[in-house]
Amino acid sequence: MSRTLARRASAEFAGTALLVAAVVGSGIAAARLSPGDVGLQLLENAVATAFALGALILIFGPVSGAHLNPVVSAVDWWLGRRAGTGLTGTDLAAYTVAQITGAIAGAVLANLMFDLPAATWSATDRAGGNLWLAEVVATAGLVVLVFALARSGRTASAPAAVGAYIGAAYWFTSSTSFANPAVTIGRAFTDTFAGIAPTSVPGFVAAQLVGGLVGVAALAAWYPHAKGAADDVLVPHLAQEPETR
Repeated sequence: MSRTLARRASAEFAGTALLVAAVVGSGIAAARLSPGDVGLQLLENAVATAFALGALILIFGPVSGAHLNPVVSAVDWWLGRRAGTGLTGTDLAAYTVAQITGAIAGAVLANLMFDLPAATWSATDRAGGNLWLAEVVATAGLVVLVFALARSGRTASAPAAVGAYIGAAYWFTSSTSFANPAVTIGRAFTDTFAGIAPTSVPGFVAAQLVGGLVGVAALAAWYPHAKGAADDVLVPHLAQEPETR
């Protein structure tokens, strides 16, 4: 692995870890601060996640693009593979491993910050056709948003737009919008408000992958030249930085 790719992968690891720490940590805090009021807990969790996601895109976007999501990375590779833009196959593999391991590390970090066991399998079952449909919708919408911003030259709006979308999707989807295979896997390692039972993970991940495909189809119809902007997802980054730096 080149130094440039290692730096970008480390940014994806750290960014995804901090994202999951924000999701899980704010869920734990919400459950403790607002016991008995699930609606308020969800609001607190959603607001913290939306703000954290926007900030993390600002931090890590210039380094790696701040994908923080294997579906976004896979779509970036798929759209750019023929145009010579976006991620290469090697990049995609490195990003995916970094995102998944980062997500697990983030769940462990959140557990430890709240004086809980480092890792405990979640007992929260999240299975059912309605939840899987919600994940398809949430993931497809995220993919279209991210690449529409890049294609139309509005990547400066990505931190606010992506944070706002995920914050809203907490409420308009029945699944509370995981929309991210790495985050889904990481959340299986915490038996807290934001957790998901390991047995529910495959269904969510499958639905998210389908959502990615739906997003690609929508982009082909609405933004047929999105492949040319793959280097700008989520924001322009230093993918081509010389190895000597």
